[in-house]
Amino acid sequence: MKTQLFNNVADVQADLLAVFVPSEGDLPAATAQADEKVNGQIAALREQTVFKGSVAQTLLLPSTVAGQPALLLVGTGKDTLSDMNVKKVAAALGAQIKALPYANVAVAASGLSVKERDADNITTLLAQWLNEAFYEFLGFKQSDAEKVSKVETLQIEGTNEGALKVGVATAAGSAFTRQLGNLPGNVCTPAYLASKAQQLGEDYGIEVELLDETKMDELGMHCMLSVGRGSDQPSYLIVMHYRGGKEDEAPHVLLGKGITFDTGGISLKPGAKMDEMKYDMCGAASVFGTMKAICELKPALNFTAVIAAAENMPSGRATKPGDIVKTMSGKTVEVLNTDAEGRLVLCDALTYIERFKPQSVVDIATLTGACIVALGSVNSGMYANKQDVAEALKVASKDAADKLWQMPLDEEYQQQLDSNFADIGNIGGPEAGSVTAACFLSRFTESYPWAHLDIAGSAWTGGAAKGASGRPVGLLTQYLLSKAS
Repeated sequence: MKTQLFNNVADVQADLLAVFVPSEGDLPAATAQADEKVNGQIAALREQTVFKGSVAQTLLLPSTVAGQPALLLVGTGKDTLSDMNVKKVAAALGAQIKALPYANVAVAASGLSVKERDADNITTLLAQWLNEAFYEFLGFKQSDAEKVSKVETLQIEGTNEGALKVGVATAAGSAFTRQLGNLPGNVCTPAYLASKAQQLGEDYGIEVELLDETKMDELGMHCMLSVGRGSDQPSYLIVMHYRGGKEDEAPHVLLGKGITFDTGGISLKPGAKMDEMKYDMCGAASVFGTMKAICELKPALNFTAVIAAAENMPSGRATKPGDIVKTMSGKTVEVLNTDAEGRLVLCDALTYIERFKPQSVVDIATLTGACIVALGSVNSGMYANKQDVAEALKVASKDAADKLWQMPLDEEYQQQLDSNFADIGNIGGPEAGSVTAACFLSRFTESYPWAHLDIAGSAWTGGAAKGASGRPVGLLTQYLLSKAS
């Protein structure tokens, strides 16, 4: 599907024109122009309460004049839209566009009024969210061949091509992330993620390095290796370099937790909903998606993506509770619970990243159920050892409408990780579980500015709507774009 801009509703050529209708007050200029073409039907329908204009309400007015587009009315309520409600509006609009038999669709975006967002920001978000509405997880059902969208061109009213490109690229990255997340664990293995990195290298000309278990052993990454020891699937540290900045410019680094399936290891998880543990690599998936978006946009910065990929399985070779392993940093860890494995792969990756002398490092991980208890699925949890990194992420979060909440990283929490037998225990007890997990990681980030995003609650949705969300690709893409010179 091609996405492009148009300037004026009066001149647009389309099979379907979507216009926004508030529940009261004057019609937006673009909607009023469309209303003139249909002899005031839109205003009349609202006055008769046939179409009330409530948030995300839709109504199709088929075309009765040759060459004139059908109209899709989309309600926006009586107030300026919040981010939550504009997402509802975009979702309803996307669902209708997908369901209708029109190839060329135009959206009169000037009719949207969103709190604290200008026209360019709305262009970006609308382009992203409408493109995301067309994502389908295909390839595993016999009926998948019937799900091909009829839409060939999506036109959005606006003037800023750059804003449109950011939205389209972010949607492409989000789709890549969702596809990786939704794949079953028997397909999406650490080796599969390595192959996807190589494919990105071929597609975009980025440099890719794959560190296998032999190489990681030579580097002393025994903590990461301990996680995959019980699996027949080999672990990989995957490194991708996008070089769009100056040759001597230090990179910004994103690190993704890539546990392609998490049984809990010897500390076995309950069977209920264990199928959702294929999503334990969504941190890695979001880094892949961000790399794709950045490669599409080609900003002037150096960006390195690192993926710590392993499968956590129980076997006679698996790490046991009470085992002590040595990290690449030299610190030793007492593994008190093998289901707290994400921090074990990330800590060695965080030490490896030191060689890049990074300007900033952000790790993204489905790290703790405790973060879901604290924040639910609305906000991702964010921790940082430098407040300027935290503030930059907050700005990116706002721009992307991809929420996060800064959590504490107080020194007092560190003592919960004390061990009688090693330098650190890998869990800190039942209290403040998301905080102590971040405290564990912070011990390996002393040489650079760092932030940690716990996306355990935001990376996927369970139940009837089960699927990867694509978050936080929008946030991460905006963060990196803000660093471009």
